[in-house]
Order: sequence, then structure tokens, then C-alpha cells
Amino acid sequence: MNMQGPLAGIRVLDLSRVLAGPFATMMLGDLGAEIIKVEMPGTGDDTRQWGPPFVEGESAYFLSINRNKKSIALNLKNARAREIALKLAETSDIAIENFTPGTAKRLGLDYEALKNINPRIIYCSISGFGQDGPYRDWPSYDIAMQGMGGFMSITGEPDRPPVRIGVAVSDIISGMYATIAILAALRARDQIGKGQWIDISLLDSTVSVMTYMAGNYFATGRDPRPAGSSHPTIVPYQAFKCMDSSYLIVAVGNDRHWELMCKAVQAEHLLKDSKFTHNADRVRHRDELVPQLEKIYSSKPRQEWFKILTDAGVPCGPVYSMSEIFADPQVLHRGMLLEMSHPKAGKIRLIGNPIKFSETQVQIRTPPPLLGESTHEVLKKVLNYSDDDIKKLREEGAI
Repeated sequence: MNMQGPLAGIRVLDLSRVLAGPFATMMLGDLGAEIIKVEMPGTGDDTRQWGPPFVEGESAYFLSINRNKKSIALNLKNARAREIALKLAETSDIAIENFTPGTAKRLGLDYEALKNINPRIIYCSISGFGQDGPYRDWPSYDIAMQGMGGFMSITGEPDRPPVRIGVAVSDIISGMYATIAILAALRARDQIGKGQWIDISLLDSTVSVMTYMAGNYFATGRDPRPAGSSHPTIVPYQAFKCMDSSYLIVAVGNDRHWELMCKAVQAEHLLKDSKFTHNADRVRHRDELVPQLEKIYSSKPRQEWFKILTDAGVPCGPVYSMSEIFADPQVLHRGMLLEMSHPKAGKIRLIGNPIKFSETQVQIRTPPPLLGESTHEVLKKVLNYSDDDIKKLREEGAI
């Protein structure tokens, strides 16, 4: 196996903060790219203050999405600091920003400015609504995108208030799309010899995930409604409460699984009922079938049902708490829990990277950085500034 990551030798100028951009740059860093994260002196990325919880003064939120990065503190309101950012752009393959549209241009750090000094740079802008359109200048946060993009209209229990998905999924999806687009642009650069500007919108990204729910609307003209854990076109495919008050997901994806499930739970009488023979029948008679299954699953503890169904080949799974996730032997076997030493927070735990390669390697090289910890290193080793130059920049408030 090649011990280097597939993006070794790629440098990223990270002008982003909060979640969507930092998630994308964390992924690129895990893949081997060098990430130079630009932060405001004194305060840094907004998420450094997001808490509690804090670990020895370090925000758990920030720690979760900023490994494999070098932090350089630049006051981009200062002309000398902007000059440094431009010099870094000249040496970088990728730049990522998630300012409100128009801000990068006012700072002189927009795509046109960077392209003029580095035509090969791939420049990715992430914003709430995109770089054009009637909502371009509106501020945005993930919760608004979950609402406008459709998630909250289909999430939660029927006849209850809207529910936000428990993580900032619009931000994370946008970060994933940004990563995909950047990798495609790197490939395109090999072919056409120049970089390009990528425009990622949180609203676009969220809408794109509607997939089959939007397909159902297109086919019927009816708005999908919240349905708890159940599925609009598959039955049974939901969580059932067990005797110990914990929940088990039962996912009967086809008629063969239906037969296996009925036999496993000793409900062969359901197999004889023509109202439940095929999935389309079960969907039509959902209100009659589900209460019978709820009664069955309430008769044993979750773990007992989990073993019975798993042994029978029925797709299922427990609804885990966070503590249960990170004690699960499969999760641990797959390296999805990492421990790292942080210079201030001590031993910290992070989520592993889900990508597994046969020939190259995902690399978790460095812990999330302290604010500005690499400023001197980057200025001296990357841009060849002298110690005196760096001292003057500090005195001028540029760094």
C-alpha cells in the first residue's frame, strides 16, 4: 500500500469557517492534501467559541471538523495580510471560501483576483443560496436550509411541529458536494490545463437530496408529509418499540424479507392474509398491519429481537445512542473511532474517515490546530519571510 494519501502534494488555501467549508477541507486533508486554514487573529473560526462543551478550553465542535490543518492567523482587513493570502494562493492548488457573496471580491480575494496570479487554481465558493439569483445576498444557517430545502417538511411525526435533523446536514452535504466538485476540477485541470470556479449552494445541495420524495411529488402532485420513521413506499420499514422501551429498525425491503420476518416472529398468520401478500398491498393496508407488528415487537427486549431477526436474515438494526455507536464492535473494527493527542485538550476522540482504499491511504496526521499555531512556520517555510518580516507583520496587526 502507498503510505501517502491520494492528494499528497496538493495545497489548499482554506478561507472558510463554521461547518460546510471546514468539513470539505477536513476531507481533503484526510486524503493527503496540505490544508492552510486562515483564521482571524484573537477569535479564529466562529466554532472555536461554540459551546459548551469545551475540552480544556477547546470547543468540541471545532475539534470535530478541523484535524489535518495548519492554522495561520491573518487579519484580512489588513492590506499586508491580504498580500500574504494572495501569495499563498499563488502557491496553492485549491482555495475554498464561504463568505457572503461579494465579500471575497471586496477583500480582493475573489476568483478573478486569484486566477490572475494563478490560472491553475481551483476556487470553491460555498454560500447559502449561491452566487446569483434573487436570494444571493441573504444570510443563511443550516436550519433555514433544512426548512427551505424540504427536510423539515418530511421529518418528524405526523401532526407535530417541524423537526430539524439532529446534525447540520445541509452544511455537511454541501461540504461533500464541494469535495466531489473539487476532485472533479482537479481531474479537469489535468485535461484542460487551468482551474475553474465552483459555486456550491446549501439550498441547491439540500434540494438535491429530496430524490425519491421529490419523485413521489412529481408523480402524484401531492406534498409528502412527515411519517416518523416509516417509509412512504415500503412497509414495514420503520422503528418499533420493544419491551425494554428501546427501538429496533425493521427494514422489510421485499416480499422475501416479509416471509422471513413473519416466520422469525412467529406471525405466519400474516403470510396467509392477502392484504399483506405484496409490498404494494402492505402499503395500502399500512394502518391495519403496523399496529399488529407493534404488538409483536413490544413482547421482547430489543436485543432479543435483533438476534432473532438477524439470524433469520431479516434486515434490521437497533436505534443507537451515541455511547452505543462508539462501543459497537463493527464501528470499532472499521476504525470509525480515533484517539489523538492534542497539545491543549490532551487525548481527544474523533470520528474516523469512512473512505477505505486498497492502494492509497486516508491519513489522520495532525490534531485540530491551536489558533495561529502555524503562522510562523507557513510564512517562513512556504513564503520565505524572515523572522524580522514576521515580527513587523505582528506589530502591524496583520497576523
